[in-house]
Amino acid sequence: MRTVSRRGPEARTQLDARRLHGLVLELMRRRSLRDPIAATCAELELSAPQVHTLLALGHDDALAMGDLARRVGITEKTATGLIDRLERDGLVQRVRDDADRRVVHVRLTPAGEAIHRRMDAGMLQKLTWLLTRLDAADRRDLFRIIEKLKGLVDGT
Repeated sequence: MRTVSRRGPEARTQLDARRLHGLVLELMRRRSLRDPIAATCAELELSAPQVHTLLALGHDDALAMGDLARRVGITEKTATGLIDRLERDGLVQRVRDDADRRVVHVRLTPAGEAIHRRMDAGMLQKLTWLLTRLDAADRRDLFRIIEKLKGLVDGT
C-alpha cells in the first residue's frame, strides 16, 4: 500500500516562500537590473550604503539621523560616518531642527539631488523595459499583488 503525503497549507506556503526567495535572488543576480545604480556607484565611487542614503533622501526629503539609519539598515554610529563622507563630498547637508536643536536632519544638496535624479531615471528606465515585456493583464496582476503585499506589511 502506497502512502500519500498530504501537505497542509502551511507546508505549501513554505514551499512557495522558498520558490519566491529563489526567484528574487535570481532577479537580484541579473546585472542588467543593477546597471543604472551600479554604473553610478562605480562612476562616483559611492558605496552601497551611500547610494541607499541618497535614494532614501531623494524620495523622502530630509530625514532625522536615526530615521535615516533605520531606513538604510545601519547603526546611527555608522550613519554618522556615512553622512560625514557624503557631506564632505557636497552631496548632503545637516540641518538642525528649529523646534529641537538636538535633532539633526540630513537632506540632499543640489549636487546630491542631481545624482538622485540620475539614479532614479535609470531605475525607471529599467522598470519600463521590464514592464513592456508583460501584457496588460500580467501588469495588472503584478500591481494588484504588490499592492496587497504592501498593505499586509503596512498593516492595512
